[in-house]
Amino acid sequence: MPMLPSDHPERLALADEVHARPPEPLHTPMRASYVAVLMDADDRALELAHLGSLCASFGLPAPAAGTTQFRTQLGPVRLKWERHGEFSGYTMFAPASGDESVTESAASLLPSGWLKGLPGQTVAAAHGLLLKGQAEPPDAAFLARYFNGNPVVGATIGGGAGHAFTDFRVHADGRARFLLLDNGFTPNQAGRMLQRLFEIDAYRMLALLALPIARRQSPRIVAIEKSLAELTDGIAREDGADEALLHELTRLAAEVESGLAASQFRFGACRAYSDLVRTRISELREQRIPGLQTIEEFMARRFAPAVTTCQTVSQRLHDLSERVAQASGLLATRVGIAREKQSQALLASMDRRAKLQLRLQQTVEGLSVAAISYYVAGLVGYLAKAAKAAGAPVNADLVVGIAVPLVAVAALLAIRRARRRIHEAEARERGAVAG
Repeated sequence: MPMLPSDHPERLALADEVHARPPEPLHTPMRASYVAVLMDADDRALELAHLGSLCASFGLPAPAAGTTQFRTQLGPVRLKWERHGEFSGYTMFAPASGDESVTESAASLLPSGWLKGLPGQTVAAAHGLLLKGQAEPPDAAFLARYFNGNPVVGATIGGGAGHAFTDFRVHADGRARFLLLDNGFTPNQAGRMLQRLFEIDAYRMLALLALPIARRQSPRIVAIEKSLAELTDGIAREDGADEALLHELTRLAAEVESGLAASQFRFGACRAYSDLVRTRISELREQRIPGLQTIEEFMARRFAPAVTTCQTVSQRLHDLSERVAQASGLLATRVGIAREKQSQALLASMDRRAKLQLRLQQTVEGLSVAAISYYVAGLVGYLAKAAKAAGAPVNADLVVGIAVPLVAVAALLAIRRARRRIHEAEARERGAVAG
């Protein structure tokens, strides 16, 4: 057979992903317990060690390091453990006689205190009972026996292969209850249906973890929206307090980003988990039982509005962030334009001062030429008089008259040369700075 190129490092893991976490085949009657535990990353090692201690008490090998799913038979109990992104799910199965109460759980057959010792926090827990059913749905008296007279939701599922019932309440033992009646399930189908019911309850609770955050954020969003409206009105008025407005907008932007950072993980998880709830419900293939709400109807009335609230709060935060950014950008542009105008006015003022300085410099240069000419001509006059006194035929006044223009021209040329050298030096310094 022709050889293939070398495998991608993740090829086999990705190919096996579609086969991960298969349902446990169940034979009627069966009782099951499910616990979903919210787990920090730091607790993962403790969880694996705790699971290993349970296996050791039955003389069985512990799950290997890095394992994300594990199944084993612990005496009469079959244990299934699955590690998910932020929680771990434990499902326990045990045979049933067919006439016991739903509170007689498979979890009660584990060593006392083992479940309580799990690291993390319980986010969902449920008992499930798989019993032999009949073609006709059970009556209210039969359901009241399992759900303490609470209003029950349920439907025919699996294309008529069975019935599923629950009240979605946490009972006195801290667990929800599910009743699954087998009218013709295959073992794999029964396992899938019970797993879906447990997952609906777990994913529902995990999605709703965002609801308290949404409720806390709502008043904060209202306050920020009010402040933003006032600031925007201040921007429109152009009352000259742009620096103060920009400072306040920066504070609002920081507050909005803080709210986003504190909530977006849970809001994103809410969307993902709510999609899983809808998917699991659709996989039940419910058919209405007269007089009962289906699970899908119950979720549409109770669960969907809560998810919508979380999504609305998340969207409002994102919209606020964009609005604050737009207002800040508008105000920053206006402040920048005002600063540019101030800079232009300052440059114009400096230009005027420079021109005045130039005129003053030219005046000073003229006076300097006159002063230098006066003093040098005086010196020449003294020299001419001294020469005349010494007997030289020199007309002192004529010498002074001739020296004055010559000295004036020489002084003017010297001053201009010095000024030109200063300008050249300044130009070199500006070029060095620019380079």
